[in-house]
Amino acid sequence: MCDSESHTWQEAFKVLGIKYNPDGFTLNREIQIPMVDATPTADPKQTNQLALSTDIPLSPYNKAYIRLYIPAKTPTGTKLPLIIYLHGGDFVLFSASTVVFHEFCNNIAGQFPAVVASVEYRLAPENRLPAAYDDALNAILWAKDQALGVGGRDPWLEYADFSRVFIMGSSAGANIAYHVALRALDFDLGPLKIIGLLMNQPFFGGLQRTQSELRLEEDKYVPLYVCDVLWSLALPQGANRDHEFCNPINGGSYLGRVKRLPRCFMKADEGDPMVDRAMQLVHLLQSYGVPVIYQFNRGGNHGMELSDKTAAKNLYDDMKEFVFSTKPTQNGCGDGPKRHR
Repeated sequence: MCDSESHTWQEAFKVLGIKYNPDGFTLNREIQIPMVDATPTADPKQTNQLALSTDIPLSPYNKAYIRLYIPAKTPTGTKLPLIIYLHGGDFVLFSASTVVFHEFCNNIAGQFPAVVASVEYRLAPENRLPAAYDDALNAILWAKDQALGVGGRDPWLEYADFSRVFIMGSSAGANIAYHVALRALDFDLGPLKIIGLLMNQPFFGGLQRTQSELRLEEDKYVPLYVCDVLWSLALPQGANRDHEFCNPINGGSYLGRVKRLPRCFMKADEGDPMVDRAMQLVHLLQSYGVPVIYQFNRGGNHGMELSDKTAAKNLYDDMKEFVFSTKPTQNGCGDGPKRHR
């Protein structure tokens, strides 16, 4: 499903640092961004430690787990929003323990402050979509059980306000966040209440190229031919890029639920090939009366907050403002304000 005539699958695999193992099914992921262990106790040598973290198994049937974060200096007498976070990696790469995503959650937990549950979901092609959506939904149901105290509540969840739950994701994680928010509408989650959805540079696609995809076809960070191969690895066997998992604008089983989504935050960058996809989704949400706040930045690139401290600070600030301005009683209708940089 690599549509570009000037590139091959072999080129895309080289860029991604992956190759098939001899079984022809599993991947050898050769480019290894460091992975770090959780830090469940305070380190006396670190005077500026922002957060503590611990790993909690999510399923007895696979390797999915939750990396749970709380601020290093936990508040007294107040509850914190609970953020369920989905990391990036195009459905194929990385982990909740990859250092850049671990630090991202550390910063959110410490700076907002918030309780953060980062989901270690299964990767494609070994586990094609909707496996990652299933794992994200299991994380939400785990949070519901924690709210109910089923089997005893984790002591760290005593800091969480279960009436202020947000689903947050970056890139492929933002795609997962969108789809799992729609799936969760089918469940009685009480007393858990999901009141916001935050999507940073969501990873979407489609057969018909957008203007930003054509303009940035040879993008340094996410060239179009690489995206095509990633979708071939992630989508169900036989599906093309107009499948609803990839192209939510194209229809599918979820459209009837869109109007029931909570308040949404969208961040998009002019230099990201998928910026038009993000703005299409903003318009779709608005057409259904979902309140949307979107942040459109001039310039930029896909994943810029992982290497640019200023971009990361701006993103933290915008997301924090969204989280703490979203109230449990807010309903899902009307348009939100728009801001540009």
